[in-house]
Amino acid sequence: MPTEDLRFPGSTGAQLSGVLHLPDGTARGSILLAHCFTCSKDIQTMTRLARGLEDAGYAVLRFDFTGLGDSEGELAETTVAHSVRDLTAATTALLARGAGPCGILGHSLGGAAALLATPRLHTVRSVVTLNAPSSPTHLRRLLTRDGAPTGERFTVRIGGRDVELSQGFLDELDAHDQAGAVAELARPLLVIHAPDDRVVDVTEGERIFAAARQPKAFQPLIGADHLVSDRGHAQQLLEMVLGWFDRTLCAPTGGSAPPCAPR
Repeated sequence: MPTEDLRFPGSTGAQLSGVLHLPDGTARGSILLAHCFTCSKDIQTMTRLARGLEDAGYAVLRFDFTGLGDSEGELAETTVAHSVRDLTAATTALLARGAGPCGILGHSLGGAAALLATPRLHTVRSVVTLNAPSSPTHLRRLLTRDGAPTGERFTVRIGGRDVELSQGFLDELDAHDQAGAVAELARPLLVIHAPDDRVVDVTEGERIFAAARQPKAFQPLIGADHLVSDRGHAQQLLEMVLGWFDRTLCAPTGGSAPPCAPR
């Protein structure tokens, strides 16, 4: 099935890179995928989901946040607020292709950004988080500094990779009321979390679920790791996500957006 490379301006003005998966025929709806911290749109978690949702008839956009993957800009010049604005820009770029209604799936910190952004995005009708923290401040537990900071920047190791961040990034983590955003979501929310996740503990997903109002659901992804690297677990994840979007994204909600086309 065809894919299309997209470029669009992000939160800092840098050009962001995305890949749009287009199904054969008319798309049933559109789904935006937001990757984990320091990951990229090409991580298997994103590519497997994109292809599976595309096969089911959805238009799917996976993109790189500023300074990551094929996107321009510097990660060290960004904060969580920039990620939220990047996600907003990606949503606009996706909907500009004419496929709606729209759903969002965010993985790990991408899930936190999705929860923070969605209350402002009236075109988004359903949300899924995968192994996401209940607050961006959780990220502090994952960062191991490598040496003394140089000015306002320093190197940290996360997931076995060295990345450069700013003191402003750390200071800004406290500025976000994610629990409040979840309470005000006013959209169906599916929280998927692996009980064996060693990066973001399952209690983080439970806190997200507790903060949300109905309609909501919690699905444990038994045996999976943080990145859902096993192919069998990835298939289980796809079935959970597809079932959720089929039930919530495609069902008329009284808004102006049309229902999804049938499969």
